[in-house]
Amino acid sequence: MDNAVFAYGLLAVTGLIAGVMNSVAGGGTFLTFPALVFIGLPSVIANASNAVALFPASFASAWAYRNDFRPFEGVTFKAMTVVSLIGGIAGALLLLYTSEKTFDALVPWLLLIATVVFAFGPWIVPRLRARFTIGPAALLTIQFLVGIYGGYFGGAMGIVMLAVYSLFGLTDLNAMNATKSLMAGLINGIAVVIFIALGTIAWPQTITILIAALIGGYFGAIVARKMDPWHVRAGIIAIASAVTLAFFLKS
Repeated sequence: MDNAVFAYGLLAVTGLIAGVMNSVAGGGTFLTFPALVFIGLPSVIANASNAVALFPASFASAWAYRNDFRPFEGVTFKAMTVVSLIGGIAGALLLLYTSEKTFDALVPWLLLIATVVFAFGPWIVPRLRARFTIGPAALLTIQFLVGIYGGYFGGAMGIVMLAVYSLFGLTDLNAMNATKSLMAGLINGIAVVIFIALGTIAWPQTITILIAALIGGYFGAIVARKMDPWHVRAGIIAIASAVTLAFFLKS
């Protein structure tokens, strides 16, 4: 089989599955980023291309939640937007100024962090919330740091934001998801602008994943109502763990 046919077929399949995953429980990056690296893209370019391929889904989700937005007490959407954008810019620039060798060494650890957050976040957050809450200043500070992480890598970024909003005292999951989706879209969107402007995108591979992920996301949203999210999460955790282990062994 021609290597190009195999590569684009792999990207299409992983993009399709990632779209379904993101529509049900998140975690699509655990498939698409490794797939881009596997077909031979340098890790920094693979990460930037992956961000471009998947970021439209965040705005699509934010639009779906458009009637669920609620103001945060003591924190304006403008302030959240500003710190998210500044963080996203900082993270994107930090990625582009990270050498390929250094980023290759960081990738297994970034994947490990994302996997742990994805796997244990739902159990850890309620216990943390029972012990303490955070105020507006802490919320904005952490949102800025999440922006940096999102612009730099972004795996499990949405779960981190939901955890932070919970510690801030929010309980309306739809309202939290609405803000999370919008902020993730802004963080990824501003990073994407920088990646495109500086020419760090592998366009054919990116477009393949983008189209496949949109298709997967659409059909995933349809079947999500019939699926047990916890079963999906278990599958994603297994995939993420295997991918993380593979990157550690490779490094």
